[in-house]
Amino acid sequence: MANSLERTIAGERMVLYGDRAMFWPARSRLLIADLHLGKSDVFRRAGLALPSGGTAYDLQRLSTLLAHSGARELWVLGDMLHGAPIDTRWREVWNRWHAELDGVRISVIAGNHDRALAAAGLDIDLPGEHVEDAPFLLCHAPQADPVLHTFCGHVHPAIALPGLRGHWPAFWMRDRLTVLPAFSGFTGGMRIVPVGNEQAMVCAHGEIVEVRGDCLRMKRKPTNAGP
Repeated sequence: MANSLERTIAGERMVLYGDRAMFWPARSRLLIADLHLGKSDVFRRAGLALPSGGTAYDLQRLSTLLAHSGARELWVLGDMLHGAPIDTRWREVWNRWHAELDGVRISVIAGNHDRALAAAGLDIDLPGEHVEDAPFLLCHAPQADPVLHTFCGHVHPAIALPGLRGHWPAFWMRDRLTVLPAFSGFTGGMRIVPVGNEQAMVCAHGEIVEVRGDCLRMKRKPTNAGP
């Protein structure tokens, strides 16, 4: 396996990273989906004993990807937040991280968990629920477009690999549609198997590998921990 793979999508060179991000060199833009800031805090407030530090871990991974790619823009394809932006520990971590960014512009497509995002005060751009930037359509939930290739998130695609326990985040590449894996380290996923001309790029331990559907013996079905 390698920590990145290059693919040409809709005529554009793209770099897919094993740490669940995609880089568009022509725009100097790093794309991720489903960051789910504060998700652990939401579960802890509900009485579940979960460890802290998830937000710091995800943002550190993001810093590494931004530095490695040289991206000047970061786009989050929805579900930046997981719940109401209460001033809990994740906000302090975010504020410190954001203050240390050097000239990186952050834009966030609105997702189904982002109802409170406009009032959250995170100092980010909010372009709406979808953006057309030819040859791509950027949105949160998968949607077909007759002309543009869609980049999205929402379903948290994941694949079980032979010989490894559990299931692993994956890029799911379909006809004029690429679904990014959830960037957050604390998410479930929808198990998939690529069929026909579909491709899947599986992310495991920071590395990425392409897998074929005929190597996987399972049906598509959601796990009990969805988006």
